Amino acid sequence: MDKNLIKKDEYIKQDIISLLKLSDKAAIKELYEHADQVKEDYMGKIIHVRAILEFSNHCCRNCLYCGIRKSNEKIKRYRIEPDEIIKYALKAEDLGFKTLILQSGEDYYYTAEMLEKIIRTIKNNTSLKLTLSIGERTWIEYEKLKLAGTDRFLLKHETSDPLLYRQLHPDMKYSNRIKCLRDLKSLGYQTGSGIMVGLPGQTLESIANDILLFKTLDIDMIGIGPYIPHPDTPLASKFERSGGYFIPAIGHFDLEELIYKVIAITRIVTKKTHLPATTGFNVLSDNDIREKALQRGANVIMLNITDSDLREFYEIYPAKKELAAKNAETLQGLAEKHKDFQFL
Repeated sequence: MDKNLIKKDEYIKQDIISLLKLSDKAAIKELYEHADQVKEDYMGKIIHVRAILEFSNHCCRNCLYCGIRKSNEKIKRYRIEPDEIIKYALKAEDLGFKTLILQSGEDYYYTAEMLEKIIRTIKNNTSLKLTLSIGERTWIEYEKLKLAGTDRFLLKHETSDPLLYRQLHPDMKYSNRIKCLRDLKSLGYQTGSGIMVGLPGQTLESIANDILLFKTLDIDMIGIGPYIPHPDTPLASKFERSGGYFIPAIGHFDLEELIYKVIAITRIVTKKTHLPATTGFNVLSDNDIREKALQRGANVIMLNITDSDLREFYEIYPAKKELAAKNAETLQGLAEKHKDFQFL
């Protein structure tokens, strides 16, 4: 491998594929150390801590891997009403948070007008930055929500391979997903996207394309997580959890290591983006994957403030209830673990 590959100024697709293929431990260590340095150079040492409220697990979509998909009749559904959402926002500010992420399935019970009222009320009564993660809406709706005071919007594209996207999202179009991201950018949102790593049919080339797309679209926030289908979904039987992972197009690989590589390379290529390290990583193993991600380019932690009696039902990946118990986290614990954390 070219020793200068890790520290190039600009990257083409083949460069990224070569980095994803790294197997030499010393080279991988150098990759992670450089990613951490790039993070420090462009974003500082601060770990950004944000609150997230999962206000509805209803969804009109049927993504083949997601536990809250429309056709999953085994899950207990819930919605948090507008007045309660506002109370959560007030609580978040009282706790010291500066940013609140309002996340749901693609649930059109919450009309643009209803969301406008929620957002305006929160913005008029707090100093919180607001992020929405509610799926695909029209340009007009996005504009209304921006004018109401929404600062950021998260909309993962999951994969830049149009055929694979169609296979995994039978009632959605890849072209519309990208259009939505472009609309959000044009309206002045700080725009977030993201991918899953380990998708059946995914290739290292498509992951490289994902990373380059992040840069092309000038994405501000990038969520990178593992592909782990929920057991009550059509793709559950096609998932291996022991003895390594296998994708026909890639072969056997270590999913945890691949996620670290994707985070590190994304940091190096995009430089100024916010990269969250989520507790969802810890579904993979008992290793503290999230802590390691923060040493490999990630710089954001999101703390779930949804009431515990509802949190387990926002089950986009399996075993969320057990995971929440195992990784229960408090602000005090976070402060003890991360001296550089700040509410931002």
